[in-house]
Amino acid sequence: MRVKSVVLHRFHRRALLAAAAMCAALTLTGCAAWRNQIRPAAPVSTAPAALAADADKAAAAANAGAQTSTVSQLQKFLWVLSPYRPDIQQGNFISQEMLAQLKVGQTREQVKFILGTPLLTDVFHAQRWDYPFYLARGNGELTQARVTVYFKDDTVEKFDGGNLPTEKEYIARIAGPAKVVAKDVPKREEAGSASIQINK
Repeated sequence: MRVKSVVLHRFHRRALLAAAAMCAALTLTGCAAWRNQIRPAAPVSTAPAALAADADKAAAAANAGAQTSTVSQLQKFLWVLSPYRPDIQQGNFISQEMLAQLKVGQTREQVKFILGTPLLTDVFHAQRWDYPFYLARGNGELTQARVTVYFKDDTVEKFDGGNLPTEKEYIARIAGPAKVVAKDVPKREEAGSASIQINK
């Protein structure tokens, strides 16, 4: 009996150490991140003026352009322990070239032709179209962008959003940098060979 209890005691200790090490590794890599669940949500004022100020502040922050955040060196090092994460793209991608085509005074149909169907149309804000974009790479890189178009009398009054990537930058971000293809270099003739050119 004594041998059995000593073996079980050692097994329990090792199992606890292995479980603690696994939890620490998962927390450091971000798999078991519960940082946002610790703090309670801030109280929200329901006064109309406070709601309008919060909406304007949030829209100004979101419309500042595309924001990209990367992972830390520790997370890159511990990425080996995390599970596979695919790239996730949501929303409408709007490039600098597309935004350059948008002009004040265009109709809703012209905006829809240039930027596509808006992802968010609100019944309570019918004069505003939102084009949010979200790209989470498997390596932890996160890109967010938002373009908002405001209408007055069914024509564009103004639009927010800037500092957007070009289409080439976006493709390079998804697929990696473009590979340079070497041009065909004319072959040198070897000694003892002859070539004939016929000009017509």
